[in-house]
Amino acid sequence: MPKNSKVTQREQSNEHVTESVADLLAHEEPLDYKSSSLNVIGATGKKVPQIEVPEDDGRPAWNSKLQYILAQVGFSVGLGNVWRFPYLCQKNGGGAYLVPYFILLLLIGIPLFFLELAVGQKIRRGSIGVWNYVCPSLGGIGMSSLMVCGFVGLYYNVIIGWSIFYFFQSFQYPLPWSECPIRRNGTLAIVEPECDKSSATTYFWYRQTLNITSTIAESGGLNIKMTLSLLVAWIIVCLAVIRGIASSGKVMYFSSLFPYVVLFCFLVRGLMLKGSVDGIAHMFTPKLEKMLEPQVWREAATQVFFALGLGFGGVIAFSSYNKIDNNCHFDAVLVSLINFLTSILATLVVFAVLGFKANIMNEKCVVENAEKILGYLNSDVLSHDLIPPHVNFSHLTTSDYAEMYGVIKAVKEGSFAQLGLEPCLLEDELNKSVQGTGLAFIAFTEAMTHFPGSPFWSVMFFFMLINLGLGSMIGTMTGITTPVLDAYKVQKELFTVCCCIVAFFCGLLFVQRSGNYFVTMFDDYSAGLPLTVVVILENLSVAWIYGTKRFMQDLEDMLGFRPCIIYFYLWKYVSPLCLIVLISATVIEMAISPPGYNAWVEELAQERFQSYPPWALAMCFALIIVAMLPLPVVFIARRLNLMSDGSNKLSVSYRKTMMKDMSNLEEQDEARFILGAKPGEAPSSAPAHKAYLTPGGTKTLDANSLSPNSCYGTSYQNAAISPTTPTTPTTPATPESDS
Repeated sequence: MPKNSKVTQREQSNEHVTESVADLLAHEEPLDYKSSSLNVIGATGKKVPQIEVPEDDGRPAWNSKLQYILAQVGFSVGLGNVWRFPYLCQKNGGGAYLVPYFILLLLIGIPLFFLELAVGQKIRRGSIGVWNYVCPSLGGIGMSSLMVCGFVGLYYNVIIGWSIFYFFQSFQYPLPWSECPIRRNGTLAIVEPECDKSSATTYFWYRQTLNITSTIAESGGLNIKMTLSLLVAWIIVCLAVIRGIASSGKVMYFSSLFPYVVLFCFLVRGLMLKGSVDGIAHMFTPKLEKMLEPQVWREAATQVFFALGLGFGGVIAFSSYNKIDNNCHFDAVLVSLINFLTSILATLVVFAVLGFKANIMNEKCVVENAEKILGYLNSDVLSHDLIPPHVNFSHLTTSDYAEMYGVIKAVKEGSFAQLGLEPCLLEDELNKSVQGTGLAFIAFTEAMTHFPGSPFWSVMFFFMLINLGLGSMIGTMTGITTPVLDAYKVQKELFTVCCCIVAFFCGLLFVQRSGNYFVTMFDDYSAGLPLTVVVILENLSVAWIYGTKRFMQDLEDMLGFRPCIIYFYLWKYVSPLCLIVLISATVIEMAISPPGYNAWVEELAQERFQSYPPWALAMCFALIIVAMLPLPVVFIARRLNLMSDGSNKLSVSYRKTMMKDMSNLEEQDEARFILGAKPGEAPSSAPAHKAYLTPGGTKTLDANSLSPNSCYGTSYQNAAISPTTPTTPTTPATPESDS
């Protein structure tokens, strides 16, 4: 550093002067700028090569970019891609549903995913730490994310436990759900009535797997088989998380890629099955009139929202282990498109298999109704003249049955209903939409019983579900452990084990005989509305409180290029508007839809909708309130100065990055930045920064980089006070205006 610089004069002077901004930022002792690695000019005045500040702050890091991408893909691509997206696609117009889905993916999905990746990578903290830094008053965002992760993790691992149970049950031939059990009473053998009224796969799911009760009020005690499966699931998750991202990242190589291998195998096998083309054609036949219905757009927005894992904290946690200059924009686009294409691939597989199942069920319907017609012919209820001469009952085709059915219906118009004949239309079978557990554990398992080598395909399918679930579960657990470990100095292994033990015992609620009803309750109420509120507050805190212009500048500094200007408008206007509409629609939907669940009635062997009892209804609303409670509590506590704003907990790497920026500014304009333009003049609280392009033209950045107190309009730069100026309280400034 030149000898005549004011920083050198300060070091040689006995006068008390203010510390440098970089020192204040780091909350450390004053730096020796002559020997600091941040100084790029030596004491002799000659330029020396700049030494980069190492980012080794003790924080774990991904071993490779591929490992990180697979981790994000594993977290975002989950069970919903396999059993939720195909159902919505079928329900909301087939191929026409893809249009609103893709539009909303571009408008809210990718921008908000990019936003979470960027803040996590920049600040290198978990969800609690990130939002404490962006805006301490809204620090409850991270805590609400953690609460939602906890609720979702409790029941999500139960679904993995169900998959584990089916996985081990698949190692036998024939598959245990391929036939109804026989009940023997002495010499008399009869089919189990509950199974006979439903189907073998339905009976195995509700009775032999869940052993479900008829109402949510009837507990029925613990289901031992499901309890052991849940224990195995938590042990696997705990071992993966406890080893950190180095270990879980390696797990992702398998858990993220294996499902694609299975899906491609199922697609090839499915296309070789009779009727698979019928299913795919039905799937992608667009019903364009559906695109005009608001419900279709609402469900598309909800699916985009949850498919990418926004608001859970897992995206931020994974991104926080990246290097500061990682191209997170590329990551956001890549992972979002992979997620979308995975949903399309899963939809092809599901409807190829369901098309095959529909043909099987349709042929079964034809055979059963043909036997009825033969009985009516033999008993002279129907005349043989009604049967077309070319019809052969030994080789009856669906077209022959349709012709015969039409003739009988026309002739016996008055008494046709008494015959009990069914039309047996393939379209009706294809329109029987199923989702969730109904798709995975009933419809798909029933289709696989007709596959040659069915145990092999069943093992592959449920192993795929386990891997999909584990990828999302590891991300969910990381969203819990990372912010807590960042905020508190606790031993990671001990904390993770304690979390898993507590979660297992809390999860016993879901493995009692009525547990499936509580899984439905948590799925409907614990995540939907609270998570939407969390994400809109994330969006508003960055776009309107921190400032979109300032955030765009941070991205340029971090990435080395300025993202497309369209993100400015998406973050500031489009995404918040879409999310507000989504929240409004969700609240209206909850208000007009009676809260309840589908209960399995053993006597009828079918599901029947039942309303929640008062205590269960209170539990539903308690889930929503508890998940969102940290938001107002933290806001009020910090406004009343009852809680620390966390401003002294900046990550080491983030402080080093900020110090590096401050050092560059000192080199450019030391006098103005550190000691003021004139001797004795207080330093400016808004240091000059480079000009940059905004939608309104070229302006000068007059705001600080990401800082904990930017919500209040204060920052670390404001902390430098001239020795000749008395200390006065800082008046909170208004949030930055981007207009």
